[in-house]
Amino acid sequence: MSEAAASTPAYGRFGRLYHGLTTVDFVGRRRVWFSVSLVIIVAGLVSLGVRGFNLGIDFKGGSSWEVLAPHTTVAKMQSTVAAAGLTNPTVEKLGSSTYQVTADINSLSASAQTDLTNKVAHAMATLAGTTFNQVSTATVGPTWGGQITNRALEALIIFFVAVVVYISLRFEPKMAVAAFLAMLHDLLVTVGVYSIFGFQITPDTVIAILTILGYSLYDTVVVFDRVRDNTNGILKSGDLTYSDMVNLSMNQTLARSINTSLVAIMPVLSVLVVGAYILGATTLQDYGLALFVGLMSGAYSSIFIASPLLAVMKEREQRYRELAQRVTARGGHVVLSATSAARLSASTTAAAVAGVASTPVRTGAGTAIQPRARKPKRR
Repeated sequence: MSEAAASTPAYGRFGRLYHGLTTVDFVGRRRVWFSVSLVIIVAGLVSLGVRGFNLGIDFKGGSSWEVLAPHTTVAKMQSTVAAAGLTNPTVEKLGSSTYQVTADINSLSASAQTDLTNKVAHAMATLAGTTFNQVSTATVGPTWGGQITNRALEALIIFFVAVVVYISLRFEPKMAVAAFLAMLHDLLVTVGVYSIFGFQITPDTVIAILTILGYSLYDTVVVFDRVRDNTNGILKSGDLTYSDMVNLSMNQTLARSINTSLVAIMPVLSVLVVGAYILGATTLQDYGLALFVGLMSGAYSSIFIASPLLAVMKEREQRYRELAQRVTARGGHVVLSATSAARLSASTTAAAVAGVASTPVRTGAGTAIQPRARKPKRR
């Protein structure tokens, strides 16, 4: 056993994570990560082609009824309005006692719509124990839904363009491409999950999707910032390939990425479970559900999609292909932990200060530094 290995305490998985001792080969296992995402995305696209989206009233148009009914339930309201003549009604509980019923009755004639609207209002008033006038009704035309859809698409396109331009200027174009593909991954996964499980899409869902794309970008930029620092630092030593350096960057930021994801996901999960399902505030469901699905996908893409994609693109450059060949000739692929990289950097700095040249020597414990005397200059 080497001296470095003997001096390292024995930690469990979480201990190794938070002490910077993880050596996960993110780039080497990229086929696994990409395959998982591909299965989910393809399933979502098939569902979109077969069943489409469950669009809310704001997108497809329709009528809505609201009433204060403190002594009933969603199930009772559902059966009541269905018995009144509504087909596929959607019932939501707004707050603690207000119920909203929505349905698409645009295919009926004007007189039939009026009769059905009044009939449903009377049924809801009877169930709530109130009067007909206490039931509020509203109608949303399909044109309004089309305008919302167009505005949402415009906002999404503007967001994507701004992200690509910003990352291209701040970092480099290939990082911008990787970040864009990671956000596209999150978008496809989220809409696919909504189609597969038939979750209703409302304006709150659109707002939540734009929010999660921003979160995914934030986490990806944090990782790319570390990649840039290591590119200008430890990669210049010539001991690591670009993929090895990306793995190192990921292991250095892994604990932060997991902590950031947990801090973001736990409150959303609490709102979704406690607010929507336990307390019955179903209006929180549309926003909370999109946030939860998107945050999970964003956390996954920032760790397993964006950086491996960047490594694949960069390894095709001539200088990094040559670097990989040199590293392979000296001993091959190595995955350093954050702690090992810090020791390597400290050893390299100490050797430079001492005025000696250093050559890497690969050992069973990782990469060590073997000092080598510098040749005297000729006079």
